[in-house]
Amino acid sequence: YQRRVHGDPRPHLNLVFIGHVDAGKSTISGHLLHVTGMLDDRTLEKYEREAKSKNRESWKFAWAMDISEEEREKGKTHETGTGYFTTKERRFTILDAPGHKAFVPSMIGGACQADIGILIISARKGEFETGFERGGQTREHAILAKTAGIRYLIVAINKMDDPTVEWSEARYKECVDKLAPFLKGTGYQKGQFEFMPVSGLTGLGLSIPVAEKCPWHTGGPLLEALNNVPVQEQSLDEPVRMPILGKYKDMGIMVHGTNHSGSFGVGEKLLMEPIGKEVTVDGIIQEGEEIQRCFPGDNLLVRLKGIEEDDIHAGFVLCDPKRPVATTTLFTAQVLLLECKNIITAGFSCVLHLHGLIEECTFAQLLCTLDKKSGGILKKNPQFVKGGETVLVRIETSQTIALESFKVFSKLGRFVLRDEAKTIAVGVVTKIVDKGAIAAAAAASAADE
Repeated sequence: YQRRVHGDPRPHLNLVFIGHVDAGKSTISGHLLHVTGMLDDRTLEKYEREAKSKNRESWKFAWAMDISEEEREKGKTHETGTGYFTTKERRFTILDAPGHKAFVPSMIGGACQADIGILIISARKGEFETGFERGGQTREHAILAKTAGIRYLIVAINKMDDPTVEWSEARYKECVDKLAPFLKGTGYQKGQFEFMPVSGLTGLGLSIPVAEKCPWHTGGPLLEALNNVPVQEQSLDEPVRMPILGKYKDMGIMVHGTNHSGSFGVGEKLLMEPIGKEVTVDGIIQEGEEIQRCFPGDNLLVRLKGIEEDDIHAGFVLCDPKRPVATTTLFTAQVLLLECKNIITAGFSCVLHLHGLIEECTFAQLLCTLDKKSGGILKKNPQFVKGGETVLVRIETSQTIALESFKVFSKLGRFVLRDEAKTIAVGVVTKIVDKGAIAAAAAASAADE
């Protein structure tokens, strides 16, 4: 069925490139497009001339992903860029996420769409340390990748050709020895991540093995690793779940995002939650081409009928009308607090990042603290909690949101909490409080008054 509709039976994977600012994410993304034939020599020569005119010759590959003038001027990715490439075995969508801490919300949006994370680390003297130390984005991006549900991480130690490194085994080992325990601490088990030395600028380690430069490394290049990552079979019988990441008007209302489960086609009716609006699919675009039907994991533009642009917001979910996604303003969650400046009490407010959603939320009630290893209750109804603790908490949102409990659908049940531009906690939804129960409680409260 997939072969007939797509004309391509190869499995499709979404890749997100993450890591500290200036580690080389956009350069590696652009170079991959070039070696797989998606960025032709003529276009690359044009980028090279333009980059040279700004004394930025080494940015030629990055310009395939960083297309706005502001991004090119400063050499920093602001939004998650998208590219496509194929190998004999697979089709890939590249999501090139920003590395700067000011654009973490955009990075979370990119990570939530991905199956595989490619964590780019700069081996250049001083740059690795800056990215990995507290305040660097290497740590935060790895934590966010795990929370977003990225199941496999390829850690590419980049800039191995730099004069401060010169393909040094000692420097490579130093980076690996610091990163491996940290990744295990974030929840990645052995077999869920791998390391490799690369040079994004020369292309060594991307499609060409690095054996000549570093005989001490026995693994293959990045493209080989991507072809070998296990593909998860996804059922077409599951209900449609497509979180909306953005919208615009172009011959109708267009929304974009990744369809995480189920399948839908042109002409079919879907439900836009949490507003409960029925819409008709008027068109589906993947990789710039109109298709008739989409599948789980497809990164899409969908044209909709029956809804206005102003009715749609990022974080809404397109879903199956017969099996809709849950909606609420109150849910129970298991939350791991990371580094918090102060103690946290009931009434604490922060920003919830859940799939494509960014929403103000409040800790309505601290239910209990939990033992990290056993999950057993340590203390019921604590007065306060602090960094490092795991807590069961009731969270209230300012607006009705679309979500699922983690056990029902993990991609829509994982979240990040941020405050003052820092990630302060990660969590999973354990129970959704019924909207009817909320209304009844509000009515009883009003009657008491």
